[in-house]
Amino acid sequence: MSRQKRATASVSEVSGYQNLILVVRADPIICGHSTEARNLAEAAIARGFSSVHIVSYPLDVLADSGLPLKPIDSIAPYSPGIFVDRPAPVGDYKVLDGRLGYAIAGHLVDLVGRLPGRTAIMNLYLVPHGQMVMQAADALAAMATTSAVTTIAEAVGSDVTNVVKNAMATGQFGAAALVLSNYLAHDLPVAVSKFTRELIVAAGSQVDEQMGTDFAARLEQRVRISYPAIDTQAYLNIERQVEDNRQTLARRGLNHDGFLLFLSRLSEAKGVDDLIHAYRASQLYGCKTLVVCGAGPDAERLRGIAGDDPHVRFFADVGDEEKGALMHACHAYCLPSKPRPEFTETFGIALAEAMLAGGPGPVITTRTGGIPEATGDFCLYHRAGDVGELTARLNDIAAMPNESRRSLSRSAQEYARRFDRVTILDNLLSSWPLRAVA
Repeated sequence: MSRQKRATASVSEVSGYQNLILVVRADPIICGHSTEARNLAEAAIARGFSSVHIVSYPLDVLADSGLPLKPIDSIAPYSPGIFVDRPAPVGDYKVLDGRLGYAIAGHLVDLVGRLPGRTAIMNLYLVPHGQMVMQAADALAAMATTSAVTTIAEAVGSDVTNVVKNAMATGQFGAAALVLSNYLAHDLPVAVSKFTRELIVAAGSQVDEQMGTDFAARLEQRVRISYPAIDTQAYLNIERQVEDNRQTLARRGLNHDGFLLFLSRLSEAKGVDDLIHAYRASQLYGCKTLVVCGAGPDAERLRGIAGDDPHVRFFADVGDEEKGALMHACHAYCLPSKPRPEFTETFGIALAEAMLAGGPGPVITTRTGGIPEATGDFCLYHRAGDVGELTARLNDIAAMPNESRRSLSRSAQEYARRFDRVTILDNLLSSWPLRAVA
């Protein structure tokens, strides 16, 4: 239960929000949810919000984190009214952990204190951002502030498959309970897909069995679905940017419809190794180039698998301006994601983006996790981890008439329009409770 009274908002009251604060691993991290934070921020500005703050980490901390990063100069500027705040750590070397968490939670208190009107604070990733947000919310409540604040927590796959699952596997059920308790402490707990929601409820049941709690019932009752927010218009406009697209392809030495594309984080769960092996066994080998775009922990191993093959090319520096053009121009976009203990695809933002980009090529992927919710089945599937089936799908593409490929691509594009960032934001802020002034 919230420590403050709740009021139910009608759709007309959504305009009462003046401010949005997003707590997230923001740009320059290569992560779909960092992109989602940008999209929610831009949608809020488009909806007339007075200010939007993305609260994240200092750049030197991100550089040392081991997380895959975009080149700083490749990041498109944010719209006026959007501020990226990177508070410095609080305390000195005697504080062994939590310096950044205290800094961000404290910064949220400061921000809310000086922002007039209603503020929505949303975190993407419960661990650790959910703890930071609720620390700030509890402090504001204890201070008897008159600021009206709504807290929104978006649970992503790694919150469950990484943190909660690992905690339970090692018998650390208290740690799992902390994550779920924090999630439910927010005014609005949401999940990025039906699949993610099912994972969360199942995790609650496992904790209940061990600790005699009632997490599963509460999660079942309160957790809503909110799909990731995408800038659909930017992708829908790509087809009309003929000269820009031509220049992008020329800089990369590529031809329209002349390459297969993987563009995502380079980790084992993404299945790029399967794609390289399947491509080499397919009828497209040598006819179409395989282009692998991204960075991540698996990059060196994947380059070793590819060796000096001239038909497999890696780009680690693709920025926001190039991504859509490459997706639009490819012969097929491939994301052979497969479930791993550390990660399962709970939606597939890159798939929806590739579908929105249109062009000559359809999507090839798997039914892993929440992927079917992103694709709507307007794609070609293969069994996750099955290189033979992936090879067969590549051969299907090779044999498919151009008009059939384009028809599938158009149907996919139409389906993916539902993930428009303004629609997602409107649904978030109009469908659930507001935290009322005390």
